[in-house]
Amino acid sequence: MRIGIAGCGRIAERGYVPAALAAEGVTIAGLADPNPERLEACRRLWMDDRDEAPGFADAALLLEATAIDLLVVAAPADHHVQPAAEAAAAGVRSLVEKPPAPDLEGARRLAALDPQPLLAFNRRFLQGVELRDAIPADGWLELDLELRFRRDAWGAHEARDEAILDAGLHMIDLACFLTDSAPIAVRHAEVEHERAFLQLELARGRARISCATNRSHREVIRVADRSGRTLGRAHWGRIQARLGGLLGNPDPLVLSLQRQLQALRAQAPEPDQPLPAEVEVGGVRRTPRASSLATAADGIAAMAVVEAARRSAQLNGAEVTVERVEAAA
Repeated sequence: MRIGIAGCGRIAERGYVPAALAAEGVTIAGLADPNPERLEACRRLWMDDRDEAPGFADAALLLEATAIDLLVVAAPADHHVQPAAEAAAAGVRSLVEKPPAPDLEGARRLAALDPQPLLAFNRRFLQGVELRDAIPADGWLELDLELRFRRDAWGAHEARDEAILDAGLHMIDLACFLTDSAPIAVRHAEVEHERAFLQLELARGRARISCATNRSHREVIRVADRSGRTLGRAHWGRIQARLGGLLGNPDPLVLSLQRQLQALRAQAPEPDQPLPAEVEVGGVRRTPRASSLATAADGIAAMAVVEAARRSAQLNGAEVTVERVEAAA
């Protein structure tokens, strides 16, 4: 699978380029960024181990000059729609980083493209695949999801998204994914720039979601049944990250993106064809839903929850219904 990457910020440098190096059968065929220094840094990182990847000032030039199977859109959120639209016009599917857009309307514009973009909710490939098999197909679920980190430690070049978009969106999508159900309503929401909390009602469960971008790294996911019995739990933090590095374990971000690229590679080659009956993720054969690939409709659903959370916070935590999202065609 030949991929192009539009946007050479931290997620490309620390995530997608190392993930492509680790993924079997994946080649970076081109990189694009208006900043020459960031562009060259990612090109050098790829060329240290592989053939040269040409660099371009923008995605349009990359698409015009280089044949690719997938365009990874890793630019800041307010620059997502244009490169994804340019890829669609060229008949190329795109994988768009979260948040899909700064607002719900932007997420809808992405979903209107043909072929529709996929969304890069990479936590599906970490906690999602780790916990999903332990969750029964039916029955009420109670979830507690927390994601926090220090934004300054990440060293983002431009993006300064509020916490609910930067960290909370991952947990919102993961709650929908693990319960395999649609969001219904938000209550008790508190939304500030560096932190957020909300309670999300789903078709088959309830999720308490907290996030922050000004605290030490910590990721905790707990799934319980109606009686409170723990069905699955995942925990990750700064200490585990350091210990894993000393032991030579793969970086969780790189691992999740590697699995995501491998799942994409297992798809039908033409973007207008349906997914196969099964795909391989991390050495395990799974159905497409469990493969963790997120659709444009999943991006709309997550952004609809964000909008409801903002409204709930304005109403001092009152319950706000989440706008219903129709499944993508």
